[in-house]
Amino acid sequence: MVPPLALDIDGTLTTPTGRIDSRVFELLPSWEAPVVFATGKAFPYPVALAHFLGRDEHVVAENGGVTYVDGETTLLGDPDAAWAVVETFRERGGDIGWGDGDTVNRWRETEVAVSIDADEALLREVAAAAGDVEVVDTGYAYHVKSPDVSKGRALRTAAATLGIEPASFVAVGDSENDVSTFGVVGESYAVANADAAAREAADVVLEESYMDGTAGVLADLRARDASSRD
Repeated sequence: MVPPLALDIDGTLTTPTGRIDSRVFELLPSWEAPVVFATGKAFPYPVALAHFLGRDEHVVAENGGVTYVDGETTLLGDPDAAWAVVETFRERGGDIGWGDGDTVNRWRETEVAVSIDADEALLREVAAAAGDVEVVDTGYAYHVKSPDVSKGRALRTAAATLGIEPASFVAVGDSENDVSTFGVVGESYAVANADAAAREAADVVLEESYMDGTAGVLADLRARDASSRD
């Protein structure tokens, strides 16, 4: 059988312009093992992706702050501490960068995301002074979160609910928030556009970027499965 998957979304299932690559809708609906979407995005986004793919809603969201598997939701982290840092950041002249609507954080339950164009130095200074949060750069936003929350820890929770060993999973990702995932799965891949932390942590750094790299991994896993049956 093909292995279960732990897949990041942004930078991994997308095009360079940030759109979901159409091959996601060709390759993932028929994958014969569980797929966990592990992302820094707010809870509704990966749930919607799973829904429109016709897959079970197996989700790690908000960098591990939310785990949702088989109807069971687990929330970790301290959103109040994250918001306190953001409010201090604003008081000191910082701008989180999303405008009045801020749909980026509207449904976020365990952390706060700040625009990648924000004053990173000031944000990190305020977070360091608070002492009970950390700032993670995913390449798409700065995430203010509890330091004990991670995608890897959340994947362990998801795997236990599914009755699958974490080491059975294959993971694909592109940034430092995927490092903890790579540490708990049996096989990990960083797409070519990955940041230095993800590249260092992955078992394999792919030659192709974005969904090109991920599609290649899925093809190789299918070929491996077919060969094992011969």
